[in-house]
Amino acid sequence: MSARLRVDPVACTGHGVCADLLPEAVVLDEWGYPLLAAGELPAELRRPARRAVAACPARALRLDRATGARQTSPGQLTGSAQVARPQ
Repeated sequence: MSARLRVDPVACTGHGVCADLLPEAVVLDEWGYPLLAAGELPAELRRPARRAVAACPARALRLDRATGARQTSPGQLTGSAQVARPQ
């Protein structure tokens, strides 16, 4: 089974617990909101991801089954906010 991490941007309040528990797949933007690694979650990160989902104080993080997920590089991030990058 493949899995994908998702965040509800409306429910997220920017506690940052997800990034503390799962730094391999979650980084925080400049406002403290999560940016998630795009694509499928590697099998070795599923257990820590379930822990991060359970620990989310806002219940904004979830782990979904990925269906037809496209493969992306681990450096690509998606998330609840767009981050302005210096040029």
